[in-house]
Amino acid sequence: MKKLIVLGSLNMDLSIQSDYMPKSGETINGYGFFMNSGGKGGNQAVAAAKLGVEVKMIAKVGNDIFGKQLVEDLKNYGVDVSNVEISDDVSSGVAMITRCNNDNRIILSNGANHALDFDSIKDKLQKIGNPGDVFLTQLENDFEVVKKSLKYAKELGLYTILNPAPARVLEDDLYQYLDLIIVNQSECELLTGIYPDNEGTYQEVLDVFQAKGVKAIVTLGTDGSITNYNGKLQHIDSRKVKAVDTTAAGDSYIGALCRYIVYDKDFIEGLRFASDVAALTVTKEGAQVAIPYLNEVEEYFKENK
Repeated sequence: MKKLIVLGSLNMDLSIQSDYMPKSGETINGYGFFMNSGGKGGNQAVAAAKLGVEVKMIAKVGNDIFGKQLVEDLKNYGVDVSNVEISDDVSSGVAMITRCNNDNRIILSNGANHALDFDSIKDKLQKIGNPGDVFLTQLENDFEVVKKSLKYAKELGLYTILNPAPARVLEDDLYQYLDLIIVNQSECELLTGIYPDNEGTYQEVLDVFQAKGVKAIVTLGTDGSITNYNGKLQHIDSRKVKAVDTTAAGDSYIGALCRYIVYDKDFIEGLRFASDVAALTVTKEGAQVAIPYLNEVEEYFKENK
C-alpha cells in the first residue's frame, strides 16, 4: 500500500478576529482569540490522515510547550510522528493570524522549521520511502533543503508534489523534479507572470507550466480550480458555503487530493472531493481542528455521495 510522506512545517497558530486590519501604529480591539496547531506541512498531513491515508511526517519542533502540543496533536489525528525531530536550541515555529472579513493575514516565525537539515531528511527518506509513495512539501522550511529533498525523493522513485507557499520564484531546473505543482492565484502570478482570473488566462498559465514539464493545479478560491493534468484545461467548480475562517482551506484541499493520488483513484474526481473538503473546512474556525474526517465530508455532502 502506498503512503504519503510530508516534509513540512509545524507551527502553533495564534489567531484573533478583527473588524478591520489596523493601520500603521494603530492598536485595535480584537476578539475570538484561540491557539491551534498548524503549519502548512502539519495541516496537509492531518487532512490526509483524517481522510484515511497513511501519513508519515518529517519535521522539527522546539523542546517547548508548543512543540510538545504540535507533536501530540499530529499523533492524535493519526499521523506517524516518529520522524519529527525535537530541538533543544531553537523554539517551535509560530504563526500570528489576524482574521478579518472572511480572509486572513499571517506572519510566520520559522523557528525549528528552518533548523531541519537535508542530511537528516535524506536518512529518513532512505528508511521510509518506497517507489510509488507520494512525497509532499511546501516552502515553510529552508528553501535549499526543500530543493535538495525534492530532488532526492525523485531519485528514490517517489511521486513528488510541491505547494510553493509562501510564494517565491523557483529556478527552472527545479521543475524537472516535480510531478505536480499546486498553487493559488497569487503564487501562480509570481511563477508565471499571469494572474488567472478568466478562461483566457487559465489556458495561458497552464501552458506556462506545461512548457516547464509539470502537471499543475491552480486553486481559484470561490471560482474552483483548474488543471492540465489530462493534457488539457479542465475547470472544477467549488462548493458554495458560508466561510467562517479560510486559514486551512488550501491545506485541506491538498491533503484531500493526496488521498486520491495515494489510492490511484480518478484525478478529476479527486479535485471535486478536495473542493468539498476545503469548503467544509472553512465553515469552522482554526486549522487542523477545522479539517473534517471522511465521514463528516460524506454526511455533509450526502446528496452527492
